[in-house]
Amino acid sequence: MKRTPFLFIFALALILVSCNDSAKKAVVEGPSVSITHDLGTTEVPLNPQRVVVLTFNSLENLDLIGAPVVGMPKQAVPKNLTKYSEDERIANVGSLVEVNLEVINELRPDLIIAGYRLAESYPALSRIAPTIFASVDDRDPMGALRKDLENLGKIFESEAEFEKAYADLEEKIAATRAKTADSDAEALVVLHNKGRFSAYGSGSRFGLIHDQLGIKEAAEGLETHRHGTRTSSEFIQKTDPDILFIVDRSSAIGELALDRSEIENELIQRTRAYRNGKVIYLDPQAWYLSGNGGLMSMNIMVDEVAEVFGGR
Repeated sequence: MKRTPFLFIFALALILVSCNDSAKKAVVEGPSVSITHDLGTTEVPLNPQRVVVLTFNSLENLDLIGAPVVGMPKQAVPKNLTKYSEDERIANVGSLVEVNLEVINELRPDLIIAGYRLAESYPALSRIAPTIFASVDDRDPMGALRKDLENLGKIFESEAEFEKAYADLEEKIAATRAKTADSDAEALVVLHNKGRFSAYGSGSRFGLIHDQLGIKEAAEGLETHRHGTRTSSEFIQKTDPDILFIVDRSSAIGELALDRSEIENELIQRTRAYRNGKVIYLDPQAWYLSGNGGLMSMNIMVDEVAEVFGGR
């Protein structure tokens, strides 16, 4: 049975916001712009000079214009963002799932950008500084990306730069989809974590492979929530995909990477994917940490899939 992504966490966050309507919120002085996001509407200063970014996808997008970042989570940072994590002028405010509100407050930010993992912290963050919520929509990742880029373009008066970057990504997706349209290959996407597999299909966090890039599903009707459908080597062997895409969660979060010899066991070796050399280990940081919503990661994701079908 498929479930609506984030329904519970969004509902909870909205309740929290409603309960805190009377709480004191940060006041914007000077020129500002009204930004509508998934958790409300926020008045944000134009061209903020002290930005705290609590989600890697937004940090990737802000990198396009060199926005002034003063704080970010420095735990399990993707390699394409190490220039920020290694910059001692940028404060470490915690992780993607738990931030230090005291440190953030001391940074005196004029804008905070939060991600879905911090939905419950939105009211508290909003009392420190104007806070916007970066969109994530597994069913429409390009729509969510467009919305975030439009918001950032308004805030930093950089609409043209973001519009071009989005158009370039659209063009790359269209070119990849043209390649996959000529193929009957069916793919299965699995997340590996400490010896266990979860499978993902259309409408899921890894649904870009099927929904935007047009690759057929080897297994239909999989759960769409963030944890996917718990599965096993037996399920993979029975599904027998032409292409097996693997995301290594442990490697993504800085733990010991999976042992490929253990993954490619006797059951996996019976699949068409293995026999045809189509067991593909995806960039775990791009797919798991930044994923849908970050310009850098989404370009990496599309490039990796395109390469399976004959180039980028």
